[in-house]
Amino acid sequence: MSHGPRSGLAAVSSALLAMSRHLETRDVLKTIVASARELLDAQYAALGVPDDHGGFAQFVVDGVSDAQWKAIGPLPRQHGILAAMLHEAHPQRLADVRRDPRFEGWPQAHPDLVDFLGLPIRADDEVIGALFLANKNCPKPDGGCGFTEEDEELLALLAQHAAIALTNARLYERSRELTIAEERSRLAHELHDAVSQKLFSLRLTAQAAAALVDRDPARAKGELHQVAALAAEAADELRAAVVELRPAALDEDGLIATLRTQIQVLDRAHSARVTFTGAGYRALPAAQEEALLRVAQEALHNALRHARAEHVDVSVERRGGGAVLRVADDGDGFDPAAVGRAGRHLGLVSMRDRASGVGGTLTVESAPGKGTTIEMEVPGG
Repeated sequence: MSHGPRSGLAAVSSALLAMSRHLETRDVLKTIVASARELLDAQYAALGVPDDHGGFAQFVVDGVSDAQWKAIGPLPRQHGILAAMLHEAHPQRLADVRRDPRFEGWPQAHPDLVDFLGLPIRADDEVIGALFLANKNCPKPDGGCGFTEEDEELLALLAQHAAIALTNARLYERSRELTIAEERSRLAHELHDAVSQKLFSLRLTAQAAAALVDRDPARAKGELHQVAALAAEAADELRAAVVELRPAALDEDGLIATLRTQIQVLDRAHSARVTFTGAGYRALPAAQEEALLRVAQEALHNALRHARAEHVDVSVERRGGGAVLRVADDGDGFDPAAVGRAGRHLGLVSMRDRASGVGGTLTVESAPGKGTTIEMEVPGG
C-alpha cells in the first residue's frame, strides 16, 4: 500500500502518537487533519465538529493559507455532502464532488475540490465530526476517483482513533473546567469566612468614628486608628487566602509526583517535548516544595508560551540537605541583562522572590537563540 512520501504502519503509528500527545480539543483537531492529509497525500483536508444549530462549533482545515481561509468567509453550514456524512453516517468517496447532486457550490475564494473522500467520526452511537480529504496527488483514472478503497480503510482507522482522542480532549477540558469552578467556589467561601467579618467590623467602626467627629474628636481619632488596623487585618486575611491556594496534590502526593503529573499533561498538551527526572530527592518542608513547584510552573509557562521551545527538560535532584530544580529549554532565549533594563522580566522577579523567600537562590542562563536554563536551589528544613 503506497500513500506518498509517508506510508505504511510507521506513518499510521506516527499519526496516532501525534494525536495522543495533545489534550486541547483545537490541537487534537489540527493534528487529525494534518495527519490525514499527509497520510493520504491530498491537497486539502478538513474536519468539522457540528453544533446543535445546523452549523459547526469548530472547523479546521489543512492545505489552505490563513489569507485564503479568511477570504472564504464564515464557517460552512451543515448542508450537501457534509450533512450527508453527519446525518447518514456513511463514507463518501467521489470522483468529482462538483458533479454530485448534493453539491451546493462554495464561496468564490474557496479552492476547487475534485476527487473527494469523507467519513464521519463516531463515538459510540454519536457522530461527533466529519473528516474529509480532497484532490489526491496522483494520476486520476478517466472518470474515476484518485482515492482508493485502501485510502478509505486507512482514513476509517484514523477516524476511530480520532474519536478517542477527541473524547479524551473533551473530558480533559471538562475536568479542568470543573477543577477551576471548584477552586473558585472554595476561594469564595474562604474569602467570605476570613474577610467578611473584618470588613463588617471596619464598617461599624468607621460609622462610629463619623458620629464622634464633632462631639468627641479624641475618641473619633481612636476609632479611626482602629479602622486602619482593621483594614490592615482584612488585607492580611485576603493575602493569606490567595497564598493558601496551595495545590492539593502537593500535600497528597509530594513535589516529585505532582511535578511528574503536571509535566506529563504539558507534554501531551503541547507540540514541544517536555521531560522530567527526579534523582535522590528527599521531601522538604512545605514552603520550600511550594516555591520549587511555582518556579517550575512559571519557567515552563515561559518556555512553552513565549520561547517557542521544542524541548524542555525539568529535573529535581538532591543537593546536600536541600534540592536543586533545573528547567532547561531550547527556545528563543534572551539577554537577561537587556530584559532587566527594559523592565520586561518574564516572571523572573517573581521567581527570584519565591526563591529568596525560602532562603534559596535563582540563577538564569540565557542568550538569544541559545535557549534558557533556570536553576533554583533551596536549603533543607
